[in-house]
Amino acid sequence: MTTITPGGTAGGDGSEGLAGRTLLMSGGSRGIGLAIAKRAAADGANIVLLAKTAQPHPKLPGTIFDAAAEIDAVGGHALPIVGDVRNDDDVARAVDAAVERFGGIDAVVNNASAIDLSRTDAIDMKRYDLMQDINARGSFLLAKLALPALREASRSGRAAHILTLSPPLNLDPRWAGAHLAYTMAKYGMSLVTLGLAEELRGDGIGVNSLWPRTAIDTAAIRNVVANAEMARSTRSPEIMADAAHAILTSDPRTTTGQFFIDEDALRRVGVTDFSGYSLGAPEDQLLPDFFL
Repeated sequence: MTTITPGGTAGGDGSEGLAGRTLLMSGGSRGIGLAIAKRAAADGANIVLLAKTAQPHPKLPGTIFDAAAEIDAVGGHALPIVGDVRNDDDVARAVDAAVERFGGIDAVVNNASAIDLSRTDAIDMKRYDLMQDINARGSFLLAKLALPALREASRSGRAAHILTLSPPLNLDPRWAGAHLAYTMAKYGMSLVTLGLAEELRGDGIGVNSLWPRTAIDTAAIRNVVANAEMARSTRSPEIMADAAHAILTSDPRTTTGQFFIDEDALRRVGVTDFSGYSLGAPEDQLLPDFFL
């Protein structure tokens, strides 16, 4: 079993956290991604956001520029890049901008994701393609184009990570049977973790996934599967932010190829009380997340 060893640099003592590190994230204008970005920014990290939300969404709050302002306000250094993770040129532009502005990339966070829980006979193939292109292809592409910068970070003695927000590969037929198209798209992200962890083991780059134990209260989830009352039975995005921070400050040489659940990632760094993340319901009444 892999142990998360705190350390801002490979083998370091973790005292500096993510200060001065550069994270390249897909999405991040709201929800879990923004919470992860702000947690890293509180250490003094550089955050490069690649997201489409230049204008307010009719149903979802926040733009990439609002997110950048929040990141700067908590002590980070934000670089918003308006673009689409489905577009090769946009992703290449984000990678180049990160290297030009901050001198390199220390971590990639595959956060962007699309969700549609329709069953097979009901799903529109445009929605199917959207999920595949954002979730599976987008995660692969962002990691692929950042590899030269991540290898350089590792060679320089900095902890290099790829973290993807995707579930453990659970082959219980329940999940494929419930929403096959979405399951395929999310498991595609998880295969990126499985494959790249092995492919990059010799480069010293840690490649892991992170997934919540319970439902997380985000505007996107409220629009798709929950409502304000059900949201009381969820946790705040900050639990995922703290768990991501624990992984991204670990030693990538020993923390790789893992599918972390948020609670488990936090337990490994000494956190055992999760009640502060809950939004009203008792811990034993929280809604479980998908795929577990």
